[in-house]
Amino acid sequence: MALINRPINLNRRGTVFILAMIFLVIFSALAISMATISGTNVQIASNQFKSDRARACAESGFYVIRYWLNRVSISGTTSEEQRFNQIAASLQNELTTDSITNITMSCSSSVINIPTVTLDSENASSFSAVITPVDSNTLQIDVTGISGSIFKTIRANYYFGKRGHNVFDYGVATKGPLSLSGNIELDGVNVSVEASVYIESYSSNLALSIIGNSQIAGDVSIVNPIASVDLQGGKAGIGGETGQAAIDNHVDFGVPQCEFPEPMPALFESYITSVIDSDTDTSSDATFENVRIIADTNPNFSGQVTLRGIVYIETPNVVDFTGGVDITGIIVGDGSRYDNSGTNKIIFRGNVQSHPITELPTESQFNGLHDQTGTFVIAPGFNVSFGGSFSTLSGAIAGNGIEFFGNAGGTINGSIINYSGEEMSLSGNSDLYFNRSGTTNSPAGFVPEIVLEYNPSSYLEVI
Repeated sequence: MALINRPINLNRRGTVFILAMIFLVIFSALAISMATISGTNVQIASNQFKSDRARACAESGFYVIRYWLNRVSISGTTSEEQRFNQIAASLQNELTTDSITNITMSCSSSVINIPTVTLDSENASSFSAVITPVDSNTLQIDVTGISGSIFKTIRANYYFGKRGHNVFDYGVATKGPLSLSGNIELDGVNVSVEASVYIESYSSNLALSIIGNSQIAGDVSIVNPIASVDLQGGKAGIGGETGQAAIDNHVDFGVPQCEFPEPMPALFESYITSVIDSDTDTSSDATFENVRIIADTNPNFSGQVTLRGIVYIETPNVVDFTGGVDITGIIVGDGSRYDNSGTNKIIFRGNVQSHPITELPTESQFNGLHDQTGTFVIAPGFNVSFGGSFSTLSGAIAGNGIEFFGNAGGTINGSIINYSGEEMSLSGNSDLYFNRSGTTNSPAGFVPEIVLEYNPSSYLEVI
């Protein structure tokens, strides 16, 4: 067979090489693009990670600041102009009391500044906060989280609110120890918890003594962690039980301390229209309205006395009601809640008939008093004693030393608040029934706490 010779096209030489180079360039470009995109994505992911970390730091700082602000409280008598400074002082006191050293503050009349608080030093994560007043009723909180060079800020508002003191959650609240002897029964009108008892008893490790047939229907909370309870007699009991079971099941030791309310007797002075002094006859039946008992008068009301409105007692004084008392109003003593001397006394030896202050006549001298509800006696610095019976006492009773003796007993529409660290004594046949149903506001004359209330709707992530 003859071989066929085919001519070679010299014009196609190098085409494969060129095509290979083109593909090489294309794939190289794609590789570079992919590498660039990958690098960008890594950077974006890193930035997003740092951004999320910064936001997490801001969130952490925000909840830390919220925790401390929720613990801040100041007196309800604080003026609007002084609230911000008092909030700063209260916050600093909370931090100092709890030995918090990693949160420092600098304050002025218009800003509370909390500089960098480190959360994670290895990753340069921290937060800072600034608190500023928006108006007389609002604070603005800006918390900035930091992660490396990334910053995220969270903003929210707090409002000033008022909160009643939790000592009014008890039937009896006393700074000193409590003693029950005889046939005493403390019970609730609606539920037994209305007769619960709060005792601080720092001055004595014997916080509660129950002797005889006395009973406390509710539970007992004692602040002193090393305090003891003494039950003597087969019927002495707490929470419906007797003996050691009563202590084990119904007494708590080392409970958190409650803040006793600040009494403000001066709030009632403006209602005074008449006086009782040494020249006033208090031995006969008489009626007194919005009256001031002048210091050192030491009156003995031996007749049947009718009291309407405010009875304002100056210190020093010993006021003795040996006859019957019919009162529609509030008895006020102008002493100090730190005075436990026993120099000042209010003693009810006869029967007491008490009516709510809302039942006062709609006469001009009682204008404004109808709203002053929830208090029967507010007498800081006075020892207040009851020896006669009563059906109902229309409000809380507060003093420095509270005593019930003899046949004193009945219903109390409120709490008993004892500011004295000395022993509070209930003896004889003093059955007390506590009715605190429907009580939501602080009783009249007691200053509520000003607290900060978080407004969730104001939450904002600042760009």
